[in-house]
Amino acid sequence: MPGSELYEKFMALHTRDGGLVMPNAWDGLSALMLADAGFEAIATSSAALAATLGRSDGRHEVTRDEHLEHARLLGRLAGLPVNGDFEDGYGDTLEDVAATVEAAVESGLAGIGVEDTSGNPDRPIRDFDEAVNRIRSAVDAAKGRIVVTGRTDNFIQGRPDLDDTIRRLTAFAEVGADVLYAPFPPDLDALVAIVTAVAPTPVNVLVSPSDKVLTVAELQKAGVKRISLGPLLYTQAMGALEQATKALVAGDLASATTGGMSFDRINELLARTTN
Repeated sequence: MPGSELYEKFMALHTRDGGLVMPNAWDGLSALMLADAGFEAIATSSAALAATLGRSDGRHEVTRDEHLEHARLLGRLAGLPVNGDFEDGYGDTLEDVAATVEAAVESGLAGIGVEDTSGNPDRPIRDFDEAVNRIRSAVDAAKGRIVVTGRTDNFIQGRPDLDDTIRRLTAFAEVGADVLYAPFPPDLDALVAIVTAVAPTPVNVLVSPSDKVLTVAELQKAGVKRISLGPLLYTQAMGALEQATKALVAGDLASATTGGMSFDRINELLARTTN
């Protein structure tokens, strides 16, 4: 599907009544499971991808090419629009960000997220002007062929400044970001303030505000247009694995090996690949 057509299809999911729930896959089978469940789009998770490779998220330990290959795999198997959770755009310069967006378009992604993070633990959030210019560079490179999400990580980087968060998101919208995203606002009032300030640009929420997990209907009522899950489905799966390993260490083979997905089910899903 040409980039502009894919862009229109993906954006339509954001602008319709209710928006969309966009879960994040971390491997081929999880992508197939989400497609089989009926979701209309999926995303990568930079944190889950990094963890599967034994690396840390947000420290430039996963390369752009590795993430692109991963995203192409998910999209090919699921046959769904894929949004790439591409950290800070994979590079220090504006040209790097533009090159990442162009590579994402060429890889057939429907969307790409660019954060205002730096990968530097001593200065995790980029200065305002630099962050805005990087989103502008992403939008200019996108040319209406891929949905650009402008994201600020203030809240998850220890900067609980709602005013600065809204200032950044508003500026991202002004330079053309299609979707806006600030993971884990402190509460519902803060979330509503964000949604109101940047309207009509769609807002993505990572599960919920940080103080309480809401329902999809409650988030939709607050004006949220996209709900993503980041690495949390992956951590749910890893939590089940940890419980199984504890049972195994205790010598309880039955608890360690029963209750999981059958290979018949796995093969059924694999048989549905679009490849």
